[in-house]
Amino acid sequence: MTRIASARLPRSRHLALAAAILLAPSSAWLAAAQSSSSDPVLAGASSAQSAPAQSSSTDPILPDAPQAQTAPKDSSRNQVTIIGSPRAILRDQLAIWTSPAHIHDRDLAYLVPLGLTTAVLMTTDHQVMSSSRLQNTSLNNHAVDASNGLVGGFVAAPVIIWGLGHIHQDDHATETGILGGEAMVDSIIVEQVLKIASMRERPTVDNARGKFFQTSAGIDSSFPSSHSMVAWSSAAVIASEYKGPLTQLTAYGLATGVSLTRVLGRQHFPSDALVGSAVGWMIGRYVYHKHTQANE
Repeated sequence: MTRIASARLPRSRHLALAAAILLAPSSAWLAAAQSSSSDPVLAGASSAQSAPAQSSSTDPILPDAPQAQTAPKDSSRNQVTIIGSPRAILRDQLAIWTSPAHIHDRDLAYLVPLGLTTAVLMTTDHQVMSSSRLQNTSLNNHAVDASNGLVGGFVAAPVIIWGLGHIHQDDHATETGILGGEAMVDSIIVEQVLKIASMRERPTVDNARGKFFQTSAGIDSSFPSSHSMVAWSSAAVIASEYKGPLTQLTAYGLATGVSLTRVLGRQHFPSDALVGSAVGWMIGRYVYHKHTQANE
Protein backbone atom coordinates (compact mmCIF):
# COMPACT_ATOMS: atom_id res chain seq x y z
CA MET A 1 0.00 0.00 0.00
CA THR A 2 1.77 3.12 -1.20
CA ARG A 3 1.34 6.38 0.69
CA ILE A 4 0.22 9.27 -1.52
CA ALA A 5 1.23 12.35 0.40
CA SER A 6 -0.58 14.82 -1.81
CA ALA A 7 -3.91 13.10 -1.29
CA ARG A 8 -3.53 12.51 2.43
CA LEU A 9 -6.30 13.79 4.63
CA PRO A 10 -4.85 15.78 7.58
CA ARG A 11 -4.78 13.56 10.64
CA SER A 12 -6.43 16.22 12.74
CA ARG A 13 -9.61 15.78 10.68
CA HIS A 14 -9.66 12.07 11.47
CA LEU A 15 -9.32 12.86 15.14
CA ALA A 16 -12.01 15.51 15.00
CA LEU A 17 -14.42 13.12 13.31
CA ALA A 18 -13.63 10.30 15.73
CA ALA A 19 -14.16 12.62 18.68
CA ALA A 20 -17.40 13.91 17.18
CA ILE A 21 -18.72 10.38 16.78
CA LEU A 22 -17.79 9.50 20.33
CA LEU A 23 -19.25 12.69 21.73
CA ALA A 24 -22.54 12.70 19.84
CA PRO A 25 -24.30 9.99 21.91
CA SER A 26 -23.10 11.43 25.21
CA SER A 27 -24.19 14.91 24.16
CA ALA A 28 -27.69 13.63 23.49
CA TRP A 29 -27.77 11.97 26.89
CA LEU A 30 -26.51 15.10 28.62
CA ALA A 31 -29.21 17.14 26.92
CA ALA A 32 -31.83 14.68 28.07
CA ALA A 33 -30.47 14.94 31.59
CA GLN A 34 -30.62 18.75 31.31
CA SER A 35 -26.94 19.14 32.09
CA SER A 36 -25.43 22.48 31.18
CA SER A 37 -21.80 21.73 31.94
CA SER A 38 -19.18 21.81 29.20
CA ASP A 39 -15.85 20.03 28.90
CA PRO A 40 -13.04 22.12 27.39
CA VAL A 41 -11.09 18.97 26.61
CA LEU A 42 -13.89 17.53 24.51
CA ALA A 43 -14.70 20.88 22.99
CA GLY A 44 -11.16 21.25 21.80
CA ALA A 45 -10.81 17.74 20.44
CA SER A 46 -11.34 18.91 16.89
CA SER A 47 -8.03 20.78 16.96
CA ALA A 48 -5.94 17.82 18.14
CA GLN A 49 -2.75 17.26 16.18
CA SER A 50 -1.11 13.86 15.96
CA ALA A 51 2.45 13.46 17.20
CA PRO A 52 5.11 11.23 15.65
CA ALA A 53 4.73 7.65 16.81
CA GLN A 54 7.06 6.80 19.65
CA SER A 55 7.81 3.45 21.14
CA SER A 56 8.08 3.18 24.88
CA SER A 57 9.54 0.06 26.39
CA THR A 58 7.86 0.95 29.67
CA ASP A 59 4.34 0.75 28.27
CA PRO A 60 2.66 -2.16 30.10
CA ILE A 61 1.04 -4.42 27.52
CA LEU A 62 0.19 -8.10 27.52
CA PRO A 63 3.03 -10.14 29.00
CA ASP A 64 5.78 -10.77 26.43
CA ALA A 65 3.89 -8.75 23.81
CA PRO A 66 6.11 -8.04 20.78
CA GLN A 67 7.03 -4.48 20.03
CA ALA A 68 5.92 -2.72 16.87
CA GLN A 69 7.17 -4.30 13.68
CA THR A 70 8.74 -2.06 11.08
CA ALA A 71 8.97 -2.82 7.40
CA PRO A 72 9.86 -0.92 4.24
CA LYS A 73 6.93 0.94 2.78
CA ASP A 74 7.01 -1.24 -0.33
CA SER A 75 6.91 -4.47 1.67
CA SER A 76 3.65 -6.41 1.70
CA ARG A 77 4.69 -9.11 4.15
CA ASN A 78 3.30 -7.47 7.26
CA GLN A 79 0.74 -5.10 5.82
CA VAL A 80 -2.34 -4.36 7.90
CA THR A 81 -5.31 -5.27 5.70
CA ILE A 82 -8.93 -6.25 6.19
CA ILE A 83 -8.32 -9.52 4.34
CA GLY A 84 -5.56 -10.38 6.80
CA SER A 85 -7.63 -9.51 9.88
CA PRO A 86 -9.13 -12.99 10.52
CA ARG A 87 -5.68 -14.58 10.58
CA ALA A 88 -4.33 -11.76 12.74
CA ILE A 89 -7.19 -12.20 15.22
CA LEU A 90 -6.56 -15.95 15.46
CA ARG A 91 -2.90 -15.31 16.20
CA ASP A 92 -3.81 -12.65 18.72
CA GLN A 93 -6.09 -15.06 20.54
CA LEU A 94 -3.31 -17.64 20.77
CA ALA A 95 -0.96 -15.01 22.21
CA ILE A 96 -3.59 -13.68 24.63
CA TRP A 97 -4.55 -17.04 26.10
CA THR A 98 -0.95 -18.25 26.38
CA SER A 99 0.36 -14.96 27.79
CA PRO A 100 0.24 -16.12 31.45
CA ALA A 101 2.99 -18.59 30.58
CA HIS A 102 5.22 -15.72 29.45
CA ILE A 103 4.91 -13.34 32.39
CA HIS A 104 8.16 -11.59 33.26
CA ASP A 105 9.23 -9.76 36.38
CA ARG A 106 8.58 -6.40 34.73
CA ASP A 107 4.93 -7.35 34.21
CA LEU A 108 4.40 -7.71 37.95
CA ALA A 109 4.73 -3.92 38.30
CA TYR A 110 1.18 -3.56 36.99
CA LEU A 111 -0.30 -7.06 37.35
CA VAL A 112 0.15 -7.15 41.13
CA PRO A 113 -1.51 -3.73 41.77
CA LEU A 114 -4.29 -4.67 39.37
CA GLY A 115 -4.88 -7.96 41.16
CA LEU A 116 -4.86 -6.36 44.60
CA THR A 117 -7.21 -3.56 43.54
CA THR A 118 -9.60 -6.06 41.98
CA ALA A 119 -9.60 -8.14 45.17
CA VAL A 120 -10.34 -5.07 47.29
CA LEU A 121 -13.17 -4.00 45.00
CA MET A 122 -14.71 -7.45 45.08
CA THR A 123 -14.91 -7.29 48.86
CA THR A 124 -16.75 -3.97 48.65
CA ASP A 125 -18.90 -4.62 45.55
CA HIS A 126 -21.96 -5.55 47.58
CA GLN A 127 -21.78 -2.48 49.82
CA VAL A 128 -21.27 -0.12 46.89
CA MET A 129 -24.09 -1.50 44.78
CA SER A 130 -26.45 -1.67 47.77
CA SER A 131 -26.04 2.04 48.40
CA SER A 132 -29.28 3.97 48.23
CA ARG A 133 -27.54 6.59 46.10
CA LEU A 134 -27.24 4.09 43.26
CA GLN A 135 -30.80 2.87 43.60
CA ASN A 136 -32.22 5.74 41.62
CA THR A 137 -34.18 4.71 38.54
CA SER A 138 -33.68 8.01 36.73
CA LEU A 139 -29.92 8.00 37.36
CA ASN A 140 -29.68 4.35 36.34
CA ASN A 141 -31.55 4.87 33.09
CA HIS A 142 -29.54 7.93 32.10
CA ALA A 143 -26.30 6.11 32.91
CA VAL A 144 -27.28 3.10 30.80
CA ASP A 145 -28.19 5.38 27.88
CA ALA A 146 -24.86 7.17 28.21
CA SER A 147 -22.83 3.96 28.28
CA ASN A 148 -24.65 2.57 25.26
CA GLY A 149 -24.15 5.79 23.32
CA LEU A 150 -20.50 6.10 24.20
CA VAL A 151 -19.62 2.51 23.36
CA GLY A 152 -21.48 2.91 20.09
CA GLY A 153 -19.16 5.82 19.34
CA PHE A 154 -16.11 3.71 20.10
CA VAL A 155 -17.35 1.04 17.70
CA ALA A 156 -18.12 3.57 14.96
CA ALA A 157 -14.95 5.66 15.24
CA PRO A 158 -12.50 3.08 13.78
CA VAL A 159 -14.94 2.34 10.96
CA ILE A 160 -15.22 6.00 10.00
CA ILE A 161 -11.48 6.59 10.34
CA TRP A 162 -10.79 3.58 8.11
CA GLY A 163 -13.31 4.79 5.53
CA LEU A 164 -11.77 8.25 5.32
CA GLY A 165 -8.28 6.78 5.17
CA HIS A 166 -9.32 4.46 2.35
CA ILE A 167 -10.87 7.32 0.37
CA HIS A 168 -7.89 9.63 0.83
CA GLN A 169 -5.16 6.98 0.60
CA ASP A 170 -3.99 7.66 4.15
CA ASP A 171 -2.31 4.47 5.35
CA HIS A 172 -2.08 5.68 8.93
CA ALA A 173 -5.84 6.18 9.16
CA THR A 174 -6.69 2.86 7.48
CA GLU A 175 -4.34 1.07 9.86
CA THR A 176 -5.99 2.76 12.83
CA GLY A 177 -9.42 1.63 11.68
CA ILE A 178 -8.40 -1.95 11.00
CA LEU A 179 -6.44 -2.40 14.22
CA GLY A 180 -9.25 -0.79 16.20
CA GLY A 181 -11.68 -3.32 14.76
CA GLU A 182 -9.33 -6.24 15.43
CA ALA A 183 -8.82 -5.13 19.03
CA MET A 184 -12.56 -4.94 19.65
CA VAL A 185 -13.14 -8.40 18.16
CA ASP A 186 -10.33 -9.79 20.30
CA SER A 187 -11.91 -8.17 23.36
CA ILE A 188 -15.37 -9.55 22.61
CA ILE A 189 -13.99 -13.09 22.28
CA VAL A 190 -12.06 -12.85 25.56
CA GLU A 191 -15.00 -11.24 27.32
CA GLN A 192 -17.42 -13.97 26.25
CA VAL A 193 -15.11 -16.72 27.47
CA LEU A 194 -14.64 -14.97 30.84
CA LYS A 195 -18.38 -14.46 31.23
CA ILE A 196 -19.11 -18.13 30.62
CA ALA A 197 -16.33 -19.14 33.01
CA SER A 198 -17.27 -16.72 35.82
CA MET A 199 -21.10 -16.88 35.67
CA ARG A 200 -21.41 -13.93 38.04
CA GLU A 201 -24.81 -12.56 38.94
CA ARG A 202 -25.68 -8.98 37.97
CA PRO A 203 -26.04 -6.27 40.65
CA THR A 204 -29.81 -6.35 40.15
CA VAL A 205 -29.98 -10.00 41.25
CA ASP A 206 -30.09 -11.31 44.86
CA ASN A 207 -29.62 -7.93 46.52
CA ALA A 208 -26.36 -7.28 44.63
CA ARG A 209 -24.42 -10.10 46.26
CA GLY A 210 -22.49 -10.71 43.05
CA LYS A 211 -22.09 -14.45 43.45
CA PHE A 212 -19.86 -16.28 41.00
CA PHE A 213 -20.47 -19.66 39.30
CA GLN A 214 -24.24 -19.29 39.28
CA THR A 215 -25.65 -21.23 36.34
CA SER A 216 -28.65 -18.93 36.33
CA ALA A 217 -26.38 -16.11 35.14
CA GLY A 218 -25.61 -17.97 31.94
CA ILE A 219 -24.03 -15.90 29.16
CA ASP A 220 -25.41 -12.74 30.78
CA SER A 221 -22.71 -12.91 33.43
CA SER A 222 -21.70 -9.63 35.04
CA PHE A 223 -17.95 -10.32 35.00
CA PRO A 224 -16.29 -8.61 33.21
CA SER A 225 -17.98 -5.55 31.70
CA SER A 226 -18.21 -6.01 27.93
CA HIS A 227 -18.91 -2.31 27.35
CA SER A 228 -15.72 -1.42 29.22
CA MET A 229 -13.61 -3.94 27.33
CA VAL A 230 -14.79 -2.80 23.91
CA ALA A 231 -14.43 0.90 24.75
CA TRP A 232 -10.95 0.58 26.23
CA SER A 233 -9.62 -1.66 23.44
CA SER A 234 -10.79 0.83 20.81
CA ALA A 235 -9.50 3.81 22.81
CA ALA A 236 -6.10 2.15 23.30
CA VAL A 237 -5.58 1.72 19.56
CA ILE A 238 -6.69 5.26 18.70
CA ALA A 239 -4.58 6.80 21.47
CA SER A 240 -1.58 4.68 20.45
CA GLU A 241 -1.84 5.63 16.78
CA TYR A 242 -2.40 9.33 17.48
CA LYS A 243 -0.23 10.19 20.45
CA GLY A 244 -1.19 13.81 20.97
CA PRO A 245 -2.03 14.49 24.64
CA LEU A 246 -5.45 15.88 23.80
CA THR A 247 -6.29 12.81 21.74
CA GLN A 248 -5.24 10.49 24.54
CA LEU A 249 -7.09 12.49 27.17
CA THR A 250 -10.25 12.46 25.06
CA ALA A 251 -10.10 8.77 24.15
CA TYR A 252 -9.28 7.53 27.64
CA GLY A 253 -11.56 10.05 29.30
CA LEU A 254 -14.56 8.84 27.30
CA ALA A 255 -13.58 5.21 27.92
CA THR A 256 -13.53 5.97 31.64
CA GLY A 257 -17.00 7.42 31.22
CA VAL A 258 -18.19 4.11 29.79
CA SER A 259 -16.84 2.18 32.77
CA LEU A 260 -18.30 4.58 35.34
CA THR A 261 -21.74 4.68 33.72
CA ARG A 262 -21.93 0.88 33.69
CA VAL A 263 -21.63 1.00 37.48
CA LEU A 264 -23.97 3.99 37.86
CA GLY A 265 -26.49 2.15 35.71
CA ARG A 266 -26.26 -0.83 38.09
CA GLN A 267 -25.33 -3.07 35.18
CA HIS A 268 -21.96 -4.06 36.61
CA PHE A 269 -20.04 -4.11 39.86
CA PRO A 270 -16.97 -1.85 40.20
CA SER A 271 -14.67 -4.86 39.92
CA ASP A 272 -16.38 -5.90 36.67
CA ALA A 273 -15.73 -2.47 35.19
CA LEU A 274 -12.13 -2.35 36.40
CA VAL A 275 -11.18 -5.74 34.99
CA GLY A 276 -13.02 -5.06 31.75
CA SER A 277 -11.23 -1.72 31.36
CA ALA A 278 -7.78 -3.12 32.16
CA VAL A 279 -8.07 -6.18 29.94
CA GLY A 280 -9.55 -4.15 27.08
CA TRP A 281 -6.71 -1.63 27.33
CA MET A 282 -4.05 -4.34 27.40
CA ILE A 283 -5.58 -6.04 24.36
CA GLY A 284 -5.71 -2.77 22.44
CA ARG A 285 -2.09 -2.00 23.29
CA TYR A 286 -1.03 -5.52 22.34
CA VAL A 287 -2.77 -5.35 18.95
CA TYR A 288 -1.16 -1.99 18.22
CA HIS A 289 2.36 -3.08 19.17
CA LYS A 290 2.03 -6.40 17.37
CA HIS A 291 0.67 -5.15 14.05
CA THR A 292 1.42 -1.45 13.56
CA GLN A 293 3.43 -0.48 10.51
CA ALA A 294 4.38 2.92 11.94
CA ASN A 295 8.06 3.72 11.79
CA GLU A 296 8.96 4.16 15.44
